[in-house]
Amino acid sequence: MTRFNQLGKLMVVMGILFVLGAGFAFYKIQEGYDSLQAFSAAQNVVLKYNEQGQLLDRGKPEEAQKIMRLLTEDWGYPVVESELDPNDPLVNTASEYMYQKAVIGNHVLHGNHEVVLTEDQEYKGKVYPAGSYEVPVNGRYWTSFDRMHPLDGKVREMAWSGVAHGLIAELGVGTVTASTLQLGLAVAALMAGLGGSLILLGAGLQWASCSVEFALKARASKPRVFKADGSSALAV
Repeated sequence: MTRFNQLGKLMVVMGILFVLGAGFAFYKIQEGYDSLQAFSAAQNVVLKYNEQGQLLDRGKPEEAQKIMRLLTEDWGYPVVESELDPNDPLVNTASEYMYQKAVIGNHVLHGNHEVVLTEDQEYKGKVYPAGSYEVPVNGRYWTSFDRMHPLDGKVREMAWSGVAHGLIAELGVGTVTASTLQLGLAVAALMAGLGGSLILLGAGLQWASCSVEFALKARASKPRVFKADGSSALAV
């Protein structure tokens, strides 16, 4: 029974270490959340909602629904509705970062840009006279443009500018950061649960081994009574 008692003590010690590790992990995760919150507050990027709690883009819920379809259907992102809180419009959760990223992407993909040609240009047998042209992006990403085309080549740089790429990249980093913090919180909770289970099992093992040991000692201390047939039994 001594071995079981020692094993129980070891499990309790390991459980305490897991709980302490979970506490430290939670502390560092909370620091990360505080930093992310401060960064979001400094940028002051907020989502727009109407009185009914519906997302708005350029004042219209219909436009916000188009952005949400782009995010959930075209990009396949699993939006967590609870992270889109009208009472906390500051962009500081993974779903809010991705939605804001989709806002920029939607505006870029469906914009129009004016291209001015100062002289006639020919491309693949077609002549483009000098003048002003309004060219739609028409849902095209950076790689979908023909950069050698006299119109598309210029529109690509106008639509997918360094600013657009930079904002999308920054929001992507925010999404990854928020998701990583959520994952860290889950790992910390798992460690705490494992530590608590080890402590409970270790304590239970110690209790069980002590109870058995006590019962055996009590049994050994009782005198034996010899019967007439030669058999013996513990005295009551």
